[in-house]
Amino acid sequence: MNDNHAVCRLTLSAILFMVACTLVGSFEAAGQKQKISNPASIFPDPSVNHTFTLGADEFLLDGKTFQIIGGEIHPGRVPVEYWRHRIQMAKAMGCNTISAYLFWNHHENTEGIYDFRTGNRDISEFISAAAEEGMWVIIRPGPYVCAEWEFGGIPPYLLRYNDLKVRCMDPRYMNAVERYISRLADVLRPHLVTNGGPVLMIQIENEYGSYGNDRNYMLALREIWEESGIDVPFFTGDGPTTYMLEAGTLPGCAVGLDSGSSEKDFELARKMNPGVPVFSSETYPGWLTHWGEEWARPDTADLLREVKFLMDNRKSFNFYVIHGGTNFGFTAGANSGGRGYEPDLTSYDYDAPINEQGRPTPKYMALRKLIGSYLPKKAKLPPIPDPVPAMSFPETELVPFSSVWHNMPEPHLAVQPQPFEAFGQDYGFMLYRTRLIGHKRGKLTVTELHDYATVFIDGKYIGPLDRRLGINSIDLPPSDSEYPVLEIFTEAMGRINFAQHMIDRKGITDRVTLNGMTLMNWEIFGFPMGDGYTENLPATVEELTRPGIFFRGTFNVDDPADTFIEMTSFVKGVVWVNGHNLGRYWEIGPQTRLYCPAPWLKKGANEIIVFDLHKMTPGPVRGYETL
Repeated sequence: MNDNHAVCRLTLSAILFMVACTLVGSFEAAGQKQKISNPASIFPDPSVNHTFTLGADEFLLDGKTFQIIGGEIHPGRVPVEYWRHRIQMAKAMGCNTISAYLFWNHHENTEGIYDFRTGNRDISEFISAAAEEGMWVIIRPGPYVCAEWEFGGIPPYLLRYNDLKVRCMDPRYMNAVERYISRLADVLRPHLVTNGGPVLMIQIENEYGSYGNDRNYMLALREIWEESGIDVPFFTGDGPTTYMLEAGTLPGCAVGLDSGSSEKDFELARKMNPGVPVFSSETYPGWLTHWGEEWARPDTADLLREVKFLMDNRKSFNFYVIHGGTNFGFTAGANSGGRGYEPDLTSYDYDAPINEQGRPTPKYMALRKLIGSYLPKKAKLPPIPDPVPAMSFPETELVPFSSVWHNMPEPHLAVQPQPFEAFGQDYGFMLYRTRLIGHKRGKLTVTELHDYATVFIDGKYIGPLDRRLGINSIDLPPSDSEYPVLEIFTEAMGRINFAQHMIDRKGITDRVTLNGMTLMNWEIFGFPMGDGYTENLPATVEELTRPGIFFRGTFNVDDPADTFIEMTSFVKGVVWVNGHNLGRYWEIGPQTRLYCPAPWLKKGANEIIVFDLHKMTPGPVRGYETL
């Protein structure tokens, strides 16, 4: 162990919090099964300083073997009001540690403006809640995290640099990284175990061996953390292959495996980076789902066999995820395998043991039973917390009241189309408009459309373009106009969050051609449509004659509770409730209901606004208790 992994000490106050945790502890042999010993045994004398260190092969608490049983929860995906409930749920399933990705772009929406204090961005509050519930904490701060989150957590403002390179020593990227880490370090330092808090370890980047081989970059990240006063152990996380571990690990850092499911995986990691503990940093109880797919439902029996192996062999591990939560707003990411572009759902249910609404699943109960079987004879897991109340509400008709065509902002002018980022817009929608001179009909092609668009000629809807399906061209019919007006209304879905295609600017990122002729001289209108966008959206008295319409209605609530809003009467778009952006819906499924948490509702009338890219007639919504 080097100087960067100095002995970590706990204050008495933190110890008293931690003693309450049922599953923190070392192990002792009991027949064929390694039983969890008395959790108080790791705190032999509260008057003595306590230590957490990286041993040659094990994590050590007070010099004794300590098994991490982690449950991953992302505070940015969960309303702040439910953080403590989800932590309690993880503890009741048998976890002793909460692992948390932090999303850089969730905390720095605008360059140089950081928010670590409001709503579900209050990281200090999240860590404190975990400590108060008797849980340790592992922080996974990025700068890159993946996590099926928009751009893998990297702020899209960086994409204004046309030749930007990420996850390497590009100075523009690294300058932003250093600012982020230094600000985040200020938040984390009071919560480190070296300062009496619950934070045991911090991850350096994420799965870097799947992306690049810039060892200087990885070393620089560690150095920035150390220079920012972070003195707890570090770890890396990579897949259990030779090339990933060679490129992604660092000497002196614990090795996380995504996932570690066999002795062979652990042996390989020890060989590639000897002298430090190895653990399964992402043991997968579920999996992600993209739009247009069937729900991912991994087999529980396979999971139980994997967890039994880890428990029987005293391997530390972390469930990714124990509770997924929700990609509210425009935070859902995308992948680039398979068909080429695969946008992620709004729901991040992930088929996790704790579902999107925070309730235990059969998988949860099976894991709780398995982990609980390793307790000493008279020990018990904490009781499962009472469920958060859920409700339904009756069918409510939504009627058209406005459109993007009646709420046009001032345009940007450009010779050729440019992406969102060129105009300082990160999310939402953008309209591209030009007049046709020369060719007036034929094959229209949008080169590198990111990601979806509806096409109009002289205000008449022609049809959609869809990057997901590789549809980037459409036939334009003849027009009676001398110079027909072409409009392409584009939607930004999630930026790619993994692998080699992460530089994923939005809108029209190259050119538009008609029969091979490049179309010039565009007006470009931005519609970010974030939280609060609908609060001042005026109704129009004019007839709504083409798609791109806002719908509005109200539903009454006697006692606010969680609900899932059914969107099957609509086609594709975004939903707001009382000004809160719930996220995207799409008729292709598999998700048809959007989660609306109780803290966003109020007693009495609640306003729901829907923006739909295709629908033009009134339609109903209703609320259900489950996804």
